Amino acid sequence: MTTSDDNSASAGTWLRSGESAMTPGQKYACLVAVLLLILGALFTLREFLPALTWTVIFAIALWPLFQRLAQRWPGHRKALLPGLFVVGVTIIFVLPIIVIAVPLAADAHAALQWWQQVRQSGIAPPELLMRLPHGAQLTAMWEQQLGQPEQISVLTKGAIHGGGAKVAGVIGRETIHRLVLFGFMLLGLFFFLRGSEDVLKQLKVGSRRAFGSAGEDVAQQIISSVHGTVNGLVLVGLGEGLLLGLAYLAAGVPHPTLFGLLTAILAMVPFGAAVAIIVATLALLAQGKIVAGIIILVLGIVVTFVADHFIRPVLIGGATRLPFIWVLLGILGGVTAWGLVGLFVGPAIMAALILIWREWIGAEKGPINPESFEIVDEI
Repeated sequence: MTTSDDNSASAGTWLRSGESAMTPGQKYACLVAVLLLILGALFTLREFLPALTWTVIFAIALWPLFQRLAQRWPGHRKALLPGLFVVGVTIIFVLPIIVIAVPLAADAHAALQWWQQVRQSGIAPPELLMRLPHGAQLTAMWEQQLGQPEQISVLTKGAIHGGGAKVAGVIGRETIHRLVLFGFMLLGLFFFLRGSEDVLKQLKVGSRRAFGSAGEDVAQQIISSVHGTVNGLVLVGLGEGLLLGLAYLAAGVPHPTLFGLLTAILAMVPFGAAVAIIVATLALLAQGKIVAGIIILVLGIVVTFVADHFIRPVLIGGATRLPFIWVLLGILGGVTAWGLVGLFVGPAIMAALILIWREWIGAEKGPINPESFEIVDEI
């Protein structure tokens, strides 16, 4: 089998010089072999499929900006621009970690000093304990178990050397695993952007040969869904975090930057920001700032209500042409089934299925739209 040197052929199209017709048996055998190869590849890459999925999501989300910059500076399309995008994605992930780590490190230092003091002098029983039923007995037990110097070390020794060590080991392994996947995601993103022109040509040829024009329509719907989900979840979540972060700062919430960042991250899931808002309200109430706590709670409810019921349906539903209830089910179901990546995979799957259904029933023009027919109701 030889290939032609004709450069006019589409990318990935083989031009054979001789007859290459396959018998029906050979076609079935070929399909079985291809299926086995695909299953073998998925099994081989099973540990890296999340990283590859994130690579595709980031590539789709960043593609419009990358394409505009590549058209303006075509000479940097293969190296500099992909490298800058990888660096940008890295900063987006690393900067929040630094914002979270700095106050946590300060609190951990204060907690360590408190722990050393407690070990030397014990913990005095709270005054509230005496007001409870059998307060004298409870206070005596507290003095015996926690009020004596070094007694708390004896009580926590087993937990620290047993369960604590196991938890630390699991956290360490999971952290290393996530860092490796993150590195592969960045590497995949770099090479995808670098060879994006060839990759897109090959995907179009492969899609048309396998599914006809219907495959390209479904792929375009999935891409639109990812764009809409990124705008509706990520951008709206960042907006909620910024707005409420400023409110936290004005109200006197401890570590307002940290709380604002957590609000932004949780707000990427519909109704998730409520957790951070409630914690911030409780922190204010614990400081005796009742009015400020009530204001933060009311403001948080208003902001999340507007974002989840008005802004997100327009951004996501407008891009995917889905009712927001299906978008919401796709997001929540996707997170349950796929983890964090399900935020984008779930709505994309729902958008593709709804598109196929609309074409199948004739409600929308498309390659798989059947011939029009009339449904007669029988009585």
